Amino acid sequence: MRTDPLSDTLTFLAAAAGDQLALGPWRWVLMALLAALVLGGLLAAAYAWAADPAQRTGRDLGLFAARFLVGLMWFENLFWKLPVSTGNGLHYWTGLETKDAAFRIHATLIETLALPDPNFLVLNVAVLAIELAFAASLILGLGVRLAGAVGVLFVAQLWLGLYRNAQEWPWSYVFLMLLMGLFALLAAGRSLGLDATLRRSHPPDMTDGALGTLVRIAT
Repeated sequence: MRTDPLSDTLTFLAAAAGDQLALGPWRWVLMALLAALVLGGLLAAAYAWAADPAQRTGRDLGLFAARFLVGLMWFENLFWKLPVSTGNGLHYWTGLETKDAAFRIHATLIETLALPDPNFLVLNVAVLAIELAFAASLILGLGVRLAGAVGVLFVAQLWLGLYRNAQEWPWSYVFLMLLMGLFALLAAGRSLGLDATLRRSHPPDMTDGALGTLVRIAT
């Protein structure tokens, strides 16, 4: 249960929230990963700031702060999807999509394809991997255009899947889709992120081959 932003943040950092405690000592592995991502994101920002004076602007600082915070949000939401099991929070909310989806065909697909074992366990792992990728991308500023575009589709599934749920506010998903879309459109990883470093080392108009194509698409 939420109390206030300061207390909740401190509880999360102490790995003492309910979803974290349920993981036992494994919660510290996730917290160590989060610490590594945060340190990497801050170092990438510091390097970009030092290497490129053009990024020392309010716009770049704002984009960095926005994507960094949204990246933290994606990471925090990993905990209630663990452990991989039909008894976790992801299974519960996925089950709600069978009756709360905006369209019946969506609910039927969830019921017949996503929920049965072992399909759900595969889905659980896939969702964890995708959301961890979103978190890492936004925190580090790496491949943000690609992550943002995929994120719009990922969140759209949640928007439609839980559209009729009385506990959800559909606009919250719309706003998250807009954020992920804007990160892609604005190439937010080029603002104090690793994408900026990649763009300097692999200029899109000077790099050929598969690597150049990947850099152009993802960054």
